[in-house]
Amino acid sequence: MNEVLNHAQIQKKITRMAYEIYERNLRSHGVVFAGVSGMGKILAALLAKELSKISPLQMEDLEIILDKKDIATDKVKLSKSINLAGKTVVLVDDVLNTGKTIAYALQPFLDSDVEKIELAVLVNRSHGKYPLKPDYTGYELSTTLNEHIVVDLSQDPYSVHLQ
Repeated sequence: MNEVLNHAQIQKKITRMAYEIYERNLRSHGVVFAGVSGMGKILAALLAKELSKISPLQMEDLEIILDKKDIATDKVKLSKSINLAGKTVVLVDDVLNTGKTIAYALQPFLDSDVEKIELAVLVNRSHGKYPLKPDYTGYELSTTLNEHIVVDLSQDPYSVHLQ
């Protein structure tokens, strides 16, 4: 396994992404960080924590619960019900590969009256099958389809590895 990002580098990426989110949402009526189950949920919490240090914006976070291994048949749910009207929803996942997970993760938000939906990812592999591009990217990494990115934000030190 080759280390792609170490703890300090990941923290800097999160801080930069938080500033970008703040800059683009200065006049927002609130930001909802919606993290995809697993590392996406953890990254969403880290982004929300970082944004709260620099911004007076009202923030909430929730988890998008889905099974990435059986995404086509799994029911996508939100961890809690919150009022999304007029707010910015930032979908968060650790790695954007083909975009399939994010396409399914959008489902619970399609009928809500959100101000806008944005996408934040720590690593963008740029293998897009779906017309989705992240608004906030920590790191762009060109890989082959055989390679695998492993993100671990569950404990200090954080790491991103290429297998």
